[in-house]
Amino acid sequence: MCGIFAYLNYNVNRERRYILQVLFNGLRRLEYRGYDSAGIAIDSDPKPAPQASSASASDSDPPPIVFRQEGNIESLVKSVYQDVAKLELNLEASFSTHAGLAHTRWATHGEPAPRNSHPQSSGPGNEFLVVHNGVITNYEVLKETLIRHGFIFESDTDTEVIPKLAKYVYDKANEAADGQVVTFSQVVLEVMRHLEGAYALIFKSSHYPNELIACKRGSPLLLGVKEMTENKENGSAFDDNKTLSKDGGPKELFLSSDANAVIEHTKKVLVIEDGEVVHLKEGGVYILKFENDKGERVASPTKIASVRRALSVLEMEVQQINKGHYEHYMQKEINEQPESLTTTMRGRLILRGSSKSKSVLLGGLKDHLKTIRRSRRILFIGCGTSYNAALAARPILEELTGIPVTMEIASDLLDRQGPIYREDTAVFVSQSGETHDTLVALQYALDNGALCVGITNTVGSAIARNTHCGVHINAGAEIGVASTKAYTSQIVVMAMLALAIGGDTLSNQARREAIIDGLFDLPNKVREVLKLDQEMKDLAKLLSAEQSLLVFGRGYNYATALEGALKVKEVALMHSEGILAGEMKHGPLALVDETLPIVVIATRDACFSKQQSVIQQLIARRGRLVVMCSKGDASSVSPSETVRVIEVPQVEDCLQPVINVVPLQLLAYHLTVLRGFNVDQPRNLAKSVTTQ
Repeated sequence: MCGIFAYLNYNVNRERRYILQVLFNGLRRLEYRGYDSAGIAIDSDPKPAPQASSASASDSDPPPIVFRQEGNIESLVKSVYQDVAKLELNLEASFSTHAGLAHTRWATHGEPAPRNSHPQSSGPGNEFLVVHNGVITNYEVLKETLIRHGFIFESDTDTEVIPKLAKYVYDKANEAADGQVVTFSQVVLEVMRHLEGAYALIFKSSHYPNELIACKRGSPLLLGVKEMTENKENGSAFDDNKTLSKDGGPKELFLSSDANAVIEHTKKVLVIEDGEVVHLKEGGVYILKFENDKGERVASPTKIASVRRALSVLEMEVQQINKGHYEHYMQKEINEQPESLTTTMRGRLILRGSSKSKSVLLGGLKDHLKTIRRSRRILFIGCGTSYNAALAARPILEELTGIPVTMEIASDLLDRQGPIYREDTAVFVSQSGETHDTLVALQYALDNGALCVGITNTVGSAIARNTHCGVHINAGAEIGVASTKAYTSQIVVMAMLALAIGGDTLSNQARREAIIDGLFDLPNKVREVLKLDQEMKDLAKLLSAEQSLLVFGRGYNYATALEGALKVKEVALMHSEGILAGEMKHGPLALVDETLPIVVIATRDACFSKQQSVIQQLIARRGRLVVMCSKGDASSVSPSETVRVIEVPQVEDCLQPVINVVPLQLLAYHLTVLRGFNVDQPRNLAKSVTTQ
């Protein structure tokens, strides 16, 4: 959940003021991940290069300066400039080479406070500094050991053991080195051997000036490369003994937990793999990789080896991470859904020949469709919104494929150690592709021999890399913590998945073609439903002072009820609950009175008559109802003038959840604004849940 950013300029003169702005802007790009404090580290004024070749304590540069602040990034910016003035640091001081760290923290161990913010330090002098995303599960044991060796801890974090362990390793190694130079990589590799848990880390040390080391296990991290001469931008590849440019030319290097913080600088990136140690030194990028045992500890130093990697190109634009004329990212992303759905379907819905025969092509799955069709069952595994999207698509998958489909919340599957077999196909759904519980469930399914399919919005993410095959949803960058356009694109991808697996049997040909026609027209229907914005704002005004909201759905729209309620609770901070309407008499009916607002989804599908009955029973108990129905059905679903009706366009039943969720997204958005809460950064939540 924490945001990591680092910037290293090599043989490129940059003033301290510019370096600060790059670090601050990098953090601003990561705000959506959720955080409660932030910090940065920069160098003191430059010192003349030492004459000796060895890196000893006497040769070390002056200690880096660390700034940490509770609250938002602008609070950090303000405090940094105040401290810069007190320290009489020269903002115009120029550095030809400089390595800076930045971090937004989402509290796990220790309350939000400057002492618990990152970078965390090895102690007085800041000899080693670390920024960290993840959780170190064995930190208590490490902390006790380090305390016995005289280290004093100042924070409540699990992270603080890492820089202190680095200093301990460095000091011990130099005592035993007998004049040999101990490299930064050797120190970090030794530290990693002792760490258990999930993490992404960046190390900075005054003993190794102008160098950074990044490593990861289970948390996202990537390297962005901007070479300052055009002829070096093309076809770059590197390993542990090759730099990006043979002459060590000027360049800027960026490390980040998210591409959003890199894209404004460069599109050339390297996605760092689990177990890799990436060392930035003298303009070069050196990569070491170790093999470990089930992600716990490095078994042997002999398993460490150099690797060769090539840069990839980000397929996103800076405009995608800007709000444009919208007030908030969530508002922008709700309104982007016609375009995101079009992009999701582009090149995948095929019209062939003069007869215009209709089919679906999912290139990432074509070599595995026969195996999926022979599956004993299909498991959909996800968390939160991604789970809801899979739930919305389950009925059409069962209908078109005839294969039993089961739903699993990733954490519950792991808690139960639920059975998964070689004959199963396991589909992992995650917007970020880095969701911790989903990733652990993926490894569990791989270990049990299932065919694993990934559905993500992030190219190069851990799920995209580690599944056998998959589909990228192409929804575009989603910055708001509350997922909107990724959710609707996930449903569309899974509807196309059902069409692809179901094949071209004559018995369901008419149904298939109707769904494909519906998919082609879906963006226009979403544009139509977005016109309800003012109506949903008016409804939000009526509900803004309420404490609770129930949402009843059934069939395809049970998932819509869950997702609509989730949107309201996560951003508007109002208690809301999605309820399966068929369960109404088994408890929820006891809550109904004239004060509790209830939304009932009753659009035209196989459950329409059953939902009409639900509405009548709620009205009989003086329920305070808002009914969502298909256009033209207002009179048939609303026998009472006290019922507020929202009419939405009618589409194929399996696509109706895409339409029906949009008014609920708008309602959640307007409720949040009216209640005075932060739309894009809800309390206690983060975009990418990368730790347990």
